[in-house]
Formats: sequence, C-alpha cells, structure tokens
Amino acid sequence: MAIRRNAVIGGTAAVIGLGALAAFAVPTLNGLREGRHVEESAYATGAKAKADRTSMPAWLPDSATTVNYRMSTTGYDRLLAATVPDGRLPEGCTPGEPRGAVNLTAAWFPGDTRAKATARCGSYDAALVGDRLYAWQDHAVELAALRAG
Repeated sequence: MAIRRNAVIGGTAAVIGLGALAAFAVPTLNGLREGRHVEESAYATGAKAKADRTSMPAWLPDSATTVNYRMSTTGYDRLLAATVPDGRLPEGCTPGEPRGAVNLTAAWFPGDTRAKATARCGSYDAALVGDRLYAWQDHAVELAALRAG
C-alpha cells in the first residue's frame, strides 16, 4: 500500500508541477503572439511623430497628418500610415516593387496593402491609396541592408 500511495502522491505532485509551469509559460507565449513586444503610437502630424520617436523615418513629411505607427521592440518590423499633402509620395520615395513582407498587423493598416505597393520610401515599401500613405519595413530586409553596409 505504501508504494501505491507514494506513486499516487508523486504523480499528483508531477501534475501540479506541470500545471504551475503552464500557468507561467502559456501567458508568456501568448504575450509574444499578442504583441507585447510591439509599440503603437498615433500623432496629429509628421513633425510631432518625428519629434517623439527617433525610429520614425526622415522621409515622412512634417506636414503629414493622422500618423499611425506600430513597431516591433525586438526587431525592425514597422507599420506606418499617414495622410500626405496633395496625395503625393513624399520626397525620398521612388517607384519600385516591394522587397519585404508585412509582418505586423494593425486595425488601421489594410491587409491587402502589399498588393497595392508601388513605391519605396527609404527602407520602407509603400502604397499610396488616395491621400493615405501606407508603408512597412520588414525586419529581414532591413537587417540584410544593415549587414551589407
């Protein structure tokens, strides 16, 4: 009987231990999936956005309005949306095919943006839809560019 009782106690302790481990591990994994390593900001103008965040691209016009920005804090993935003056691409943007993937999501960033991209703005790929500019930066593309020099 003592052996059976010890086996039951040992098995119960193992289940409790695994349960405790899951209680700590699952929230951490969910946090990674749910964006705990992501920051998001909104600004009235491009000038305010650039004054607040050093990671904001220099090509964003100061006169841009309704600026939304989302960034990974563990890499170079970025999303940016802004209303641009006259519905024109900012200086520093050139025609081109997208180089990278859209790795972040945001309610204000349309899911079909990559298919509409026709420009590159610095290290960002971009799509101009009316007067709204949607741009993103892919961690892998940016990292390769930094390594290349």
